[in-house]
Amino acid sequence: MYLEPSLFSRLTNMVVMEVPSVDCATLRLLLDGHDPDCLVLDCRSFFSFNSSHIPGSSNVRFSTIVRRRARGGLGLEHIVPNEETRGRLMSGEYQSVVLLDERSAELGHVKKDATLMLALAALRRSPCGATVFFLKGGFDGFSSEFPDMCTKPAAPQGLSLPLSATLQPGAEADCGSCSTPLYDQGGPVEILPFLYLGSAYHASRKDMLDMLGITALINVSANCPNHFEDHFQYKSIPVEDNHKADISSWFNEAIEFIDSVRNNGGRVFVHCQAGISRSATICLAYLMRTNRVKLDEAFEFVKQRRSIISPNFSFMGQLLQFESQVLASSTCSSEAASPAIGKSATVFNFPVSIPVRPASSPLSFLHSPITTSPSC
Repeated sequence: MYLEPSLFSRLTNMVVMEVPSVDCATLRLLLDGHDPDCLVLDCRSFFSFNSSHIPGSSNVRFSTIVRRRARGGLGLEHIVPNEETRGRLMSGEYQSVVLLDERSAELGHVKKDATLMLALAALRRSPCGATVFFLKGGFDGFSSEFPDMCTKPAAPQGLSLPLSATLQPGAEADCGSCSTPLYDQGGPVEILPFLYLGSAYHASRKDMLDMLGITALINVSANCPNHFEDHFQYKSIPVEDNHKADISSWFNEAIEFIDSVRNNGGRVFVHCQAGISRSATICLAYLMRTNRVKLDEAFEFVKQRRSIISPNFSFMGQLLQFESQVLASSTCSSEAASPAIGKSATVFNFPVSIPVRPASSPLSFLHSPITTSPSC
């Protein structure tokens, strides 16, 4: 569906007039109960949403390309990409839909081309029986009034156990050749609630894995052993950390494995030798595909959690190619598929990494001045 810009502007003005607002206290009442019939659509950025959000809410975001091509004609599948949630919405299970942004006090203050306004227009074009509301004060207002109703804003932390604490018998000897103490400090770091990243040393520490609730591991190396095959599910990706290795051929398998573990209520720990290049590449690919983010955004997200990540130059090139595939699959089917996300061009600087903004809360045990990428 294509809308002329002038028509879209008039439609937006109509939407502003017709959509009632709710305050934070009212939203809390709507969310009370074990199975609320209120759907919250969070129109903030990927980073803001993952930093803190209302549990059960859906993050609405589109790529610049999809936004430009749609000209205001985005379909409901772009607003609610999760098929199950969209099905519940269309079947009338939700009586109300509440949209929010960062902090807008009134709907009239929101820019006409903002994600929230595009979401409103899409909901108006696809009647679902639910009443659509705008949250006054946005997420900032709600989280200030009801912090207990939001996920914690602190960046995920890994374990910080001493390297000598509660070692499994023989673990250090078994993987001595895979250990680099600088990279092995602390423990695995949380990338997503079900996805962790770290080194081969961490993979040899059953106490760490058990404390984090890990149920499966992806071993992205050709020589690091799987220590606990009787206790955890393993997937091996036998690639070397060099410019000849084709790690991208494993992306889809790794993504499917992580999703299968997640869908069964488990958690996956991804490691290589040092948790810097190969395993970080797999985590980046997962974020790009499943969260519809560009490489530079995914890279910064992971780097804020494990500051020493540095995929080799070839892997960065393969990730860039993967990004183009993710974007192409999204934009070519913009009327029927979930979009990719992105704001700016992706660049990176040989030989270490793409440039990113300084991490807002670097992990205390990952203060590393590393500027080169060893075999990892």
